[in-house]
Amino acid sequence: MGWRLAHIFRHPIKAHGREALARVTLEAGRCLPYDRHWAVAHETAMLMPGWNACMNFTRGAKTPALQAIDAKFDEGAGVITLTHPDRPALTFAPDTAQGQADFLTWIAPLMASGRAQPARIVTAGRGMTDTDFESVSFLNLASNRALGQRLGLDLGLDRWRGNFWLDGLAPWEEFDLIGREITIGAARFEIVEPIGRCRATMVDCATGRIDVNTLDALEEGYGHTNFGVYARVITGGPVCVDDSAELAT
Repeated sequence: MGWRLAHIFRHPIKAHGREALARVTLEAGRCLPYDRHWAVAHETAMLMPGWNACMNFTRGAKTPALQAIDAKFDEGAGVITLTHPDRPALTFAPDTAQGQADFLTWIAPLMASGRAQPARIVTAGRGMTDTDFESVSFLNLASNRALGQRLGLDLGLDRWRGNFWLDGLAPWEEFDLIGREITIGAARFEIVEPIGRCRATMVDCATGRIDVNTLDALEEGYGHTNFGVYARVITGGPVCVDDSAELAT
């Protein structure tokens, strides 16, 4: 088939930056280690113990400037560095009172007015994925190129907030994998469902400003607003950029 894993990304704080990885070691039933490990609850959040739906958190669909954040998590030191074109870099420990205070001060100028403001960083003992199960996401470079060609624009990769980007598939072939299993490196995945998209994907991640209507382009061109697929990790193990990807037998 000639499929390969082209990129790996994780998002330590949900909706607040991404980082590229060269490799990751996965566990069965879990998302990427430290992917969406933290989330930013807003002042009107109604949180239950454990996983909570995205409506309780500040996110790029409501505050486009958040999409321009990049992140780097130092697992050994337990600190995250956030950067943004309109803010100085911030390094902080999200699990400390001082770190939370520093973060809230840093993020305040980026927040849209008239929206519930960030109140605290929370964790759940699992990744705060948009699915109620711990998922990983697969996206297709060819689908991104096809949609970009339709719009006359290089869409980049960051706006989609995906984990694994595959190369070698035909455009939209990822949807044909739903209900099937694939292997990459030592890991095995069950492809579960398409990813329905929101307004965050309309934002240019270099500037944090809306630059294109991806949702209308998907609906008008393909009859849906899906991009990428969610998967479960069935068998864990190390996965590296440039590993081959294959249908499981």
